[in-house]
Amino acid sequence: MDSPSPAAPSPANRLAGETSPYLLQHAANPVDWWPWGPDALAEARRTGRPILLSIGYAACHWCHVMAHESFEDRDTAAVMNRLFVNIKVDREERPDIDQIYMAALHHLGQQGGWPLTMFLTPEGEPVWGGTYFPKTSRYGRPSFVDVLEEVARLFREEPDRITQNRDALMGRLAARAEAAGPVTIGVAELDRVAQQVAGLIDLTHGGLRGAPKFPQPAMLELLWRAGQRADRATPQPPSPNLYVDLVAHSLERLCEGGIYDHLGGGFARYSVDERWLVPHFEKMLYDNAQLLELLALAHARTGHPLFRRRAAETVAWLAREMTTPEGAFCASLDADSEGHEGKFYVWTPDEIAAVLGPDDADLFARHYDVTPGGNFEGQTILNRLAALDEHARARTGSSPSLRPDDPDLETHLVALRNKLLEARAGRIRPGLDDKVLADWNGLMIAALANAGTLLGEPDWVARARRAFDFVATHMTRGDRLGHSWRDGRLLMPGLASDFAAMGRAAVALHEATGDRDFIDKALIWQAALERHHADPTTGGYFLTADDAEGLVIRPAATQDDATPNPHAVAAQNLIRLAVLTGADTWRERADRLFDGVLPMAASNVFGHLGLLNALDLRLRGVELVVSGQAAHNAALIDAVQHVPFTERTVLWAPQPDRLPPDHPARGHAAATAGAVFVCTAGRCSRPIDTPAALAATLAALGPSA
Repeated sequence: MDSPSPAAPSPANRLAGETSPYLLQHAANPVDWWPWGPDALAEARRTGRPILLSIGYAACHWCHVMAHESFEDRDTAAVMNRLFVNIKVDREERPDIDQIYMAALHHLGQQGGWPLTMFLTPEGEPVWGGTYFPKTSRYGRPSFVDVLEEVARLFREEPDRITQNRDALMGRLAARAEAAGPVTIGVAELDRVAQQVAGLIDLTHGGLRGAPKFPQPAMLELLWRAGQRADRATPQPPSPNLYVDLVAHSLERLCEGGIYDHLGGGFARYSVDERWLVPHFEKMLYDNAQLLELLALAHARTGHPLFRRRAAETVAWLAREMTTPEGAFCASLDADSEGHEGKFYVWTPDEIAAVLGPDDADLFARHYDVTPGGNFEGQTILNRLAALDEHARARTGSSPSLRPDDPDLETHLVALRNKLLEARAGRIRPGLDDKVLADWNGLMIAALANAGTLLGEPDWVARARRAFDFVATHMTRGDRLGHSWRDGRLLMPGLASDFAAMGRAAVALHEATGDRDFIDKALIWQAALERHHADPTTGGYFLTADDAEGLVIRPAATQDDATPNPHAVAAQNLIRLAVLTGADTWRERADRLFDGVLPMAASNVFGHLGLLNALDLRLRGVELVVSGQAAHNAALIDAVQHVPFTERTVLWAPQPDRLPPDHPARGHAAATAGAVFVCTAGRCSRPIDTPAALAATLAALGPSA
């Protein structure tokens, strides 16, 4: 990596007053950075200079590389300052801006990524861009300064080309997807999609074939739901389930690969190889939220202790490293420390021996791939993939099976890992992005509530409730959520993703606790989402509110990103709110959303897996009504809470009049002291008062119940 020439902060760098850790990382650059806002755009219009927009996030390794090479370099900064108005954006703080300009990059035919480097007109309209540009030309990429000079020349000397690019990109960005007609997707279509996805799974390493490998939680959930449908279609006892096996196999490889932090817990963003060995070391809150739910489902189904262990370790990491003093959750941990990616996490044999002593170090090395040569730049990323490979070679049959657990060995290894974790605490830590994002917190709150309920961990539910209270108190103004909070400052107004994710969190907490206040909060936020974000053209939602800052377009993407799209999350909320309130208007609203967005999913199925998961809930979700004294039947409630959250909604009705007047269980509930009812399609079962009766009733349901 080239060393930049000595640099001093620019007196015109305006980032020092920001709260975003990513923007503050650049506050000492010699670049005349502006934060995004009307002042920056006004400066571009006043001077006639084009805009250089740089978007990244605090945990982004290649963002750090470009910053070190170019933004910290006095000579490069001088070129940027002379030719452009330079705007720096934290994509996590402003995902609306990132969504617009990342879409523009895709329309240019380029693969997305961060840092995102876009060149805009003084009005903010995109013209051209890329991602990381090296300081000097290499790997077929032009040098950053050459790019700067050429783009500026085009603005000066060939304005017609600039106008042509601008008009083409703005036309593509403004175009709304138009469906040829209504699209019908039912259980059979969902099964066909699952079959397609199953055919793409790496039977050796799990996940999608090839590299790099991302966890893809929505994809794994889609396969899991297909497995649940297969269960319902198969007489008991269930036959081997390919979909469940594929998900469990993928999770097992994730849990034992280097993408998992075997000492501290938590999963990294992705693996650069096909084996899940070498991660891109940053840890994101949203990945761990989604994987926590899948681990809970996998343990509840398979009983394998690995999944419960990894879930518990991930929650411990969340509590230890990712929780603010107020109880909310931080956004991410950096990939880098001391200027090197992964330095905090890797080990040498000598370092391990110094902590554990020779005998335990030898045992640990055998189980965690520790060798003198290492597996990553001469050092070792801890992993346990060799044991999985050995098990795969020894097994019989074509279906993947989980490696048996050795409790005595695991107990000993836990003690050794704790010693190494304590020693690692003395290292210089990666940077923590401690801003609180409402949407990412909503994902983790729901995950803790759902996983805690399914695995019988009330402390997880309590942790979820504390984080929820922070967002509901400190990140709410009236009926409106903000998006990002840090150091006492709140970024308003919130995005559709915030309302959807926090609505899901509220519903999950109600199902876990029976507290009606959570439904009330979910209804308030859903109403605000409808009032300020609804898109009457598609039946979906705009990402930004109707009273938010005006951008060159109002983004309303329907595809999933690393997180499920707000349309997918909102659709599930609407389905559950219809059950929890008895108001069919919410179910009708969900159907309008499906009608408007499913045609887009039909033309790009793999970009809309979250929406298909929501549709699965719409088609076969069951309602579990807990009435009267049944709430005090511990065995029965335990059985209710062990029904996977992917296929049920729990309605707590301590008195029959808490049920809507036309609810089919209301009369039976009034006639019993307390029971559970399984309801589908407007019909309810007889009163259920034992776990065995509940299991039998659920087993009798068909695949589309």
